[in-house]
Amino acid sequence: LNLNLNLNLNLNLNLNISSTRMSQENPALQEIKNLILITLGSCMLAIGVTFFILPAHIVTGGTPGIALILHYTFDASLSISMILVNVPLLLAGIKYIDLKFAARTLYSINTTAVTIAFLPALIDFPQISSVLLATIYGGVCVGAGIGLVLKGNASAGGTTIIAKLFSNYFALKPAQTLLVLDVIIISTVGVLSQNMELALWSFLSIYITTRIVDKVLTGSVAEKVVSIVSDHHQEIGTAISSVMKRDGTVLSGINLTEEKDKRILFAVVGTREIQKLKSMVLEIDPSAIILIMEASEMMGSSYIAD
Repeated sequence: LNLNLNLNLNLNLNLNISSTRMSQENPALQEIKNLILITLGSCMLAIGVTFFILPAHIVTGGTPGIALILHYTFDASLSISMILVNVPLLLAGIKYIDLKFAARTLYSINTTAVTIAFLPALIDFPQISSVLLATIYGGVCVGAGIGLVLKGNASAGGTTIIAKLFSNYFALKPAQTLLVLDVIIISTVGVLSQNMELALWSFLSIYITTRIVDKVLTGSVAEKVVSIVSDHHQEIGTAISSVMKRDGTVLSGINLTEEKDKRILFAVVGTREIQKLKSMVLEIDPSAIILIMEASEMMGSSYIAD
């Protein structure tokens, strides 16, 4: 249940970072980059839906999931269903979003819909008989597509607008609204199809999609953030610098009763260096406290220049 909360936090952080970088680049060049990312992402999303999700009769989250439900229930064209679901939402929430963001999102929706409409005629893709394979690869393609669209400062659908509207009128956070919408979409599939297995496969597909979106946005950083609390902070800091060739920061603090000064070493090291670091620290101070966290995104380097 924390998937959407974690994803929403990561998306907000990454979109803020992206907007900061945008301001430092030529606006025209940045828009070209956005269009390339949105086009690639929309095509990837269409591939995942057309060749994996749709043949297996499972759904994904958000407005693509709503469009799939309309397709399964009324045999409506999937591409037209996506436009009919998303465009009214964009128009309804236009005052809550930036006009450029809305234009990019509209381009993404139309590109995805057109690609879904013409892709089967362009590529004779073999039928995937395994629901497991369809779920995994469909989730990967959809997740990669949504991630690229988000990197292009757009959205692949209008559920974010629904979340914004609900947060204005009800005591619900946007992430909670997105979670409720996904649960409703998947539950609807289970009820309409009378097949709980398809609903469970759909939940798995959404999980995979969420993880891939997260990876696309934050990257695969093989680094760990390490905080070390020790009375031997000078020796440990010297060992990290000389042996591991890493720099860091020493933070000052006091204990909870405010009776004793504390020093906290803050450093970033490679994942493969963690065991070496722990052994080295505990050899110097067996009572040291070591806290290890994931570095989901990192700019710059902690290596000491020769």
